Amino acid sequence: MKKFFLIAGPCAIEGREMAFEIATEVNRICEKLGIAYIFKGSYEKANRSKLDSFTGIDKVEALEIHRDIANHFGIGNITDVHESPEPAEVAPYVSHLQIPAFLCRQTKLLMAAGDTGLTVNIKKGQFLSPEAMAFAVNKVKATGNNKVWVCERGTTFGYTDLVVDATSIYRMKKIGVPVVMDCTHSVQKPNQTSGVTGGDPELIETIALSAVATGVDGLFLEVHPNPKNALSDPFTMLQLDRLEPILEKCMKIRKALNS
Repeated sequence: MKKFFLIAGPCAIEGREMAFEIATEVNRICEKLGIAYIFKGSYEKANRSKLDSFTGIDKVEALEIHRDIANHFGIGNITDVHESPEPAEVAPYVSHLQIPAFLCRQTKLLMAAGDTGLTVNIKKGQFLSPEAMAFAVNKVKATGNNKVWVCERGTTFGYTDLVVDATSIYRMKKIGVPVVMDCTHSVQKPNQTSGVTGGDPELIETIALSAVATGVDGLFLEVHPNPKNALSDPFTMLQLDRLEPILEKCMKIRKALNS
């Protein structure tokens, strides 16, 4: 049985103290439960709804915090990249790169990420079928880099809601690469008239448990000690103290499936 992994951290790097607080607690939980931990935090938020939305602190400072956390805990780390020059610039600081869902068809970006040799986690576009993600995977593999994951994060339904297809994980696993479930962005309610994405974090646990039951290889969860005061995605992040009981249930399901 391959080791289950968790990608977790704040939506965006807000500062050193906050990032280390989150990483310390998540790392403790993962060590207790035997989960491989990959710290997540966007060094820059390029895809905000409103012009005045928080996009991040100083880029170099955020990346240095990323690197310091990975080195301190001896864990992997991951951040988003949005344009084709970014992967090479970010690669010295992280062990994994993430392609946002809206950009999963951007050929130059995918191939630039592949060229770094790092693991590339591609989020499935809300507008794509699970099977269509094979083409995104092939773009990265065309660079000679076979370290590719795909990540479910919900499908657009109407204008202001997302729906998670329970069959998607099974179907994407046929592509032959590890599959991740993004449990927090999947509860988003995008395109609100306020210009700020809404969400229903009460559904995070349900999505996580169902994903594990359908054979997902890892989970993606954005967490924060006080989501309501977060500078980015306050309506979808999981409160940090709720993480451990959810992961305990997930590992019980995984153990039962593999017994």
